[in-house]
Amino acid sequence: MKTDPVYSLDKKKIRNANLKFAIIVSLWNEEITNRLYQGAYNTLIQSEIFRENIQTWKVPGSYELIYSAKKIAHYYNFDSIITIGSIIEGETSHYKYISQSISQGIKDINIKYDVPVIFCVLTDKNKQQSIDRSGGKKGNKGVECAKTAIYMSLFRRSIK
Repeated sequence: MKTDPVYSLDKKKIRNANLKFAIIVSLWNEEITNRLYQGAYNTLIQSEIFRENIQTWKVPGSYELIYSAKKIAHYYNFDSIITIGSIIEGETSHYKYISQSISQGIKDINIKYDVPVIFCVLTDKNKQQSIDRSGGKKGNKGVECAKTAIYMSLFRRSIK
């Protein structure tokens, strides 16, 4: 069985690092984003991140994740920022443009600021796919993103 280093991090090392995380959650498709948030938040807590080192903001939609992540990266000193959203394809091409804009915007923040911004935005064809990927039969991408945030935070500190 292949071991993924992201999922086998030493809790003592994490606890001693005193890492700080921002989580930004879109209120659009709230049923899905709440499930992703709970997965991410609980994973941080289970990894021995102190509750007081996790700050959460809520924004109206996934598009607003870009602006809020930029502001948080600029004004705060978090070790990582997790952006959580859910975009479900509809009958118009709106889905395509929003999905591309968000991924590009988050990428741009990663380039501009010295803080990992983790992309936890589901872009699914239908609601069932989103349910399956936010705690259903396909796991919870919020859990995976929190583990990635921890890993990238430790990586960031290792090269400073």
